[in-house]
Amino acid sequence: MELKSYQRKVIDNLEEYLSYVQEHKSLEKAFNQYWEDKIGPYNPLDGTGMESYKNNIPNAAHVCVKVPTAGGKTFIAVNALHSIFSAYDSAKPKAVIWLVPWSNLLQQTVNTLSNPEHPYRQKLNSLFNNRVEIYQKADLLQGSNFNPTVVKDQLSIFVMSFASLRANNKEDRKVFQENGQLEAFVSQYKNSEHILSGVDDTALINVLRYLNPVLVVDESHNAESDLSVDMLKNLNPSFILDLTATPKDNSNIVSLVPAIELKKEHMVKLPVIVYNNHDKTEVINNALHLQRKLENLAKKQESEGGRYIRPIVLFQAQPKTNDDNTTFEKLKDQLLGLGIPESHIKIKTANFDELKGIDLMSKESEVRYIITINALKEGWDCPFAYILASLADKSSSVDVEQILGRVLRQPYVHRHKAFQLNLSYVLTASAKFNETLQSIVKGLQESGFSEKDYRKVDKMTE
Repeated sequence: MELKSYQRKVIDNLEEYLSYVQEHKSLEKAFNQYWEDKIGPYNPLDGTGMESYKNNIPNAAHVCVKVPTAGGKTFIAVNALHSIFSAYDSAKPKAVIWLVPWSNLLQQTVNTLSNPEHPYRQKLNSLFNNRVEIYQKADLLQGSNFNPTVVKDQLSIFVMSFASLRANNKEDRKVFQENGQLEAFVSQYKNSEHILSGVDDTALINVLRYLNPVLVVDESHNAESDLSVDMLKNLNPSFILDLTATPKDNSNIVSLVPAIELKKEHMVKLPVIVYNNHDKTEVINNALHLQRKLENLAKKQESEGGRYIRPIVLFQAQPKTNDDNTTFEKLKDQLLGLGIPESHIKIKTANFDELKGIDLMSKESEVRYIITINALKEGWDCPFAYILASLADKSSSVDVEQILGRVLRQPYVHRHKAFQLNLSYVLTASAKFNETLQSIVKGLQESGFSEKDYRKVDKMTE
């Protein structure tokens, strides 16, 4: 798997910035000069140029890559690690803490970076001479194949969640406790400057601080609170790479990918077609009808030599607040009553996950309908998801911005013969359709796109 042209440009931008750091020996001066040479000096009066460097984490270069949803941020980060370590002292341990905001994204990241068949792991192996090890927190606490000798000779990636470093519960506090399994690292400490006050030398947090790691912060817009910034400082990083579609105000952006680049490379299904229906029953019926139509097109395309696609509907059910709500249990009963086989329906909520362990892209899977509330936020990926059907009350605007990005990813990253398979769809029944459209526009913006990327059809017009 090779970098797309826009991904290659991101790596080139990062390497260019790193050369400025080596030349100027000052993070602030390097960043400011890098942008001044590109687009001219910053002018706060008319907003031209790039704002000055924000020194969020002292002693660590902290930069951000802005890539729209479905732009391949993980693959960009895999390649960026080689660029970063090539700019550093080769004697320094190649230690990376890969931080993610949610447990589902943690498992997904571990799987893609660990699996020798996955293109991301294959790229890591080729960049680092097959000397790569992926660890989770439990591996580190047990000292499982984790010692000074091993770490010195390989790229070590520690995949961890934000929560596991905040010590909010007993399990997470283990990171800050004495740990005899890690005793071997203590003899390697050159001094005690990196030791956190009141924390034992053998605690995992002090071992990580001793390694002076590179941090990759996935979906970094979730790590902007004071608590999160303190967490990053606690890790004593040498370099921080933020990955996000929506950088916050205190981000130091070194590369921005325009949404048009993803369209050109067929990474996304755009535009989004938005249908406003008369009521929730019509939303359900039209979602089933549209799914069948898309699946028939997909089967025809496959019979003519195309790739396998099984279009999926994401039903956004309502939380339990009153009897009239279309909750996920009621919706499942409704679908079963319409003759949909139970094997075609899965539920994914914060407390109930029927998708665990299922490969939705496999021909063996029969799943065509996924019922959720708001659990499919960032970090859940399935390119076969084509239709978002929202069952919010008719009297309310529809809040789809959090999960809109889940239907944007294009299967197999190429344009399909049937043009309907290159689009994504949102079905609603809202009397406040303009407010709903604003939520969709916001969802597109949250994913790095714009209000030009949707088309509307309103059947409810009086």
